Amino acid sequence: MRPIYFPSGGHQLFGWLHLPAGATSDWGVVVCKPFGYEALCAHRSLLAFADSAAALGMPALRFDYAGTGDSADIDPNADQAELWTRDIASAVAQLRRLTGVSRVCLLGFRLGALLSVIASRQCPVEALALVAPVLSGKRYSREFRTLQMAADAAEAANSGAAGPRESAGIGVGGLEVSGYALAAASLASLSQADAAGALAPTVADLLVIDRSDLPVARAWGQAAHDAGARVEYQALPGFVEMMLRAPQFAKPPQEMLQATSAWLSQLRDRAPAGAAVTGAQPPATELVLEGEGGDPEGFITESGVFLGADQAMFGILTTPSRDENRRRAVILLNIGADYHIGASRMYVSLARRWARRGYYILRMDLAGLGDSNTRPGRTDNEVFPPEALEDIRTAIDFLVTRYGIREVSLLGLCAGAYHGLRAAIAGLPLARVLMVNPSNYFWDQTMSLEGLQLTEVVGNPTIYRERIFSVRAWRRFLTGQVNIWRIVRIYMRLPVLTLQSKLRDAARAVGVRLRHDLGRELETVIARGVRMVFIFARGEPGLDLLKIEAGSMIGRLGERCRLCIIDSADHTFSRSGAREVLENVLSDELYARQEFAAATRTAQGGLRPA
Repeated sequence: MRPIYFPSGGHQLFGWLHLPAGATSDWGVVVCKPFGYEALCAHRSLLAFADSAAALGMPALRFDYAGTGDSADIDPNADQAELWTRDIASAVAQLRRLTGVSRVCLLGFRLGALLSVIASRQCPVEALALVAPVLSGKRYSREFRTLQMAADAAEAANSGAAGPRESAGIGVGGLEVSGYALAAASLASLSQADAAGALAPTVADLLVIDRSDLPVARAWGQAAHDAGARVEYQALPGFVEMMLRAPQFAKPPQEMLQATSAWLSQLRDRAPAGAAVTGAQPPATELVLEGEGGDPEGFITESGVFLGADQAMFGILTTPSRDENRRRAVILLNIGADYHIGASRMYVSLARRWARRGYYILRMDLAGLGDSNTRPGRTDNEVFPPEALEDIRTAIDFLVTRYGIREVSLLGLCAGAYHGLRAAIAGLPLARVLMVNPSNYFWDQTMSLEGLQLTEVVGNPTIYRERIFSVRAWRRFLTGQVNIWRIVRIYMRLPVLTLQSKLRDAARAVGVRLRHDLGRELETVIARGVRMVFIFARGEPGLDLLKIEAGSMIGRLGERCRLCIIDSADHTFSRSGAREVLENVLSDELYARQEFAAATRTAQGGLRPA
């Protein structure tokens, strides 16, 4: 796997080039991603599909469309469907240029499948493999709109507010679902996009893998067969596990992988093996972006970096302009098992924003997550790996050694906040830790994510207290839509939690050392000069758990340990309006109080590799 950048129109795209270890086929594969949350969940699965193609001797290129993933940003009002179709054609040309293959197969997933079909009429490709394809852009737009309406209704039910909520940064007529937006121009374009009749006459081979739970493409595949293409159709399980489960629970669809590999093998065997992979020019390895305010002289750059002695971990480093000499850095830690772009791509936005203010930003994937390798004996998508601290230490050493960084901050949301907290408690050389919506403060390998979810419910009495006075909540209770015994069990647990918190405070007051004493740990971290910032969406269970487990220590730490609550936000700040508020709060905490940062550097004596 090689991280590369390549041009598409006026934009630069990020991609991964998967090269065969041995003899190279005359065939290459371009992987065309789904959109939005589906792409986030399926990230490791798409990596597996590209790897399986390379294992067959077929170079593969997976890439991010313009305005998504690690690619350059675009105008939020642009016609994404048109741009992304062009991006596919650019990826095909780039694969041919870099590897010398003469035949290309587009491997498209969901919306990427529809865009692949359309792109096949605009650029020469010889085969298509479509997985759980979207065949009608109009139907997809309707589905997207329905999801937004459902999200609006759920938010209204929880908050008591009626009607849809406005989202910042989304143009008139656009839609946003789970933090991912389609502009009005894109929706209009998609309403005219249909796979029927769009298949290019030059495409001789077609694989259609339908989702077995909701097949939609059998008739379309038959029509392509009748038009003269060699068509293989299968309806297989695995779609839900690949794209509809959160990344920490997602799994590659093994039957779909095997069927795709078998079909690609047939394509390969019809063509002779070529020479070793060569390219007329080496691929670009850096993305150049304008500086703050569009200043072309203060440009920032992004590039892929590999970390550790075995180069097993991957990250994207955003570097400020060359005249920056303050040597400050921020490491962004995975949100659960989301890869390094973060939920709703917020890490990309923050990295570019902060780099324009002079910070080095490393968006890293812990081992087993995103584009990093999995350690022997461990599993993919492990949210709380025991080696996470060593991964963070490795990232700090990389920044200090390679770039002379003198001040390092950590930012994490949910599990990333937990890892940031543990890094500070372990004594890693840090200036500050920005923790957004941590759900837990202690973890051991006997625990499970399902158990953590139960802990979140038990530790969140605030939401039930609020709903006691909600007419909507009482209506749901009287109509049998609320599990009253669940609420009773939670309230029976509350006195125990409250008593535990008071006993911890009493024990601290007399100097008794307790196991899992969060308050004492925070006090120790603050004494070392590390600034701690907790940021919560209102109603988050982690806030109540913080008060219970840290007790009165939070109030006594004062300005050195700040607490901020943001209204009208969900756990991952999927609404662009709430996300904008979060980014502003984080930026204020990072930029402000330079005297505190100076005191931190004095207390720590500067950073040194561990």
